[in-house]
Amino acid sequence: MNSSHSFGRIAASLLIGGVILLSGTVSKGQSSSEFNRPGNILITDQFNNRVIEIDPAGNIVWQFGNGPGDTSANAIVGTNDAERVGNFTLMSGTGIPAGATTNCKRSGCVDNRVILVDSNGNIVWQYGEFGVTGFGPNQLNTPVQNTYLPTSGNVLITDQGNERIEVRRTDNAIVWQYGENGVVGMGPNQLNNPNAAELLANGNILISDENNNRAIEVTHTAPSKIVATFTARGSVSGVAFASRLPNGHTLLTDLPTRTTVASSKLIPTTKCSGSTSPTRVRAAIHRRCRRARCGWPTATP
Repeated sequence: MNSSHSFGRIAASLLIGGVILLSGTVSKGQSSSEFNRPGNILITDQFNNRVIEIDPAGNIVWQFGNGPGDTSANAIVGTNDAERVGNFTLMSGTGIPAGATTNCKRSGCVDNRVILVDSNGNIVWQYGEFGVTGFGPNQLNTPVQNTYLPTSGNVLITDQGNERIEVRRTDNAIVWQYGENGVVGMGPNQLNNPNAAELLANGNILISDENNNRAIEVTHTAPSKIVATFTARGSVSGVAFASRLPNGHTLLTDLPTRTTVASSKLIPTTKCSGSTSPTRVRAAIHRRCRRARCGWPTATP
């Protein structure tokens, strides 16, 4: 891994444009003339241990990972989230459980990394050690989501198994964290299976605190404080995903199939039409609206 590649350089050449980025989840990293074209779709193909980019016709124009049989450090195992950062791709490897592939029979296959790869499939930055589970320096436990913060060059990581949301710098130093390492709870600075995090325009962080059946907005100051809680009047049963809409309301994906919109004042919610799947909502709404086309926030942790 070449640590000389900095996020500052990447930010200077940020060329996301109109590329549609979705999360769903054959040789590694192959560049082509169709790479990163507006209208292409980036897919996290979780149990195939790969990230692929397809054109509107469904042709694979780029991929990282060699399919379900490759669970090595040169691939991405159980990738759960990916986004394009200029001509680089940021992705998280959560690992896969036993039985998900033929070569992960007993204890499963562990990854626990957030990595940045270039168009040729070279890893130019990573946080976390391949195959290592922990919460010490350079360790993660099931990182399910990552977000590049362009104005600071930092990376926002949802470290689900460690019950924390954190922001890391290029040199891997921690900038900010919410949640106690390995502690499950609902009190101050506690989470229960966080599933996503989003940087808001006001500089706060919106966290999907799944098993606490809520989304919370917290400040990034030290110590961080909860400034708003979104529960759809207590009717949600697992907030898998939350996102702030342009009108100031908060979109909640309620497991297993319901989606609601809550106002900042927590008035009664309404159903979102045409959105019955958490995957569809996350792909079609969040992946687009947190990108440059909808306006990146100017304040970052």
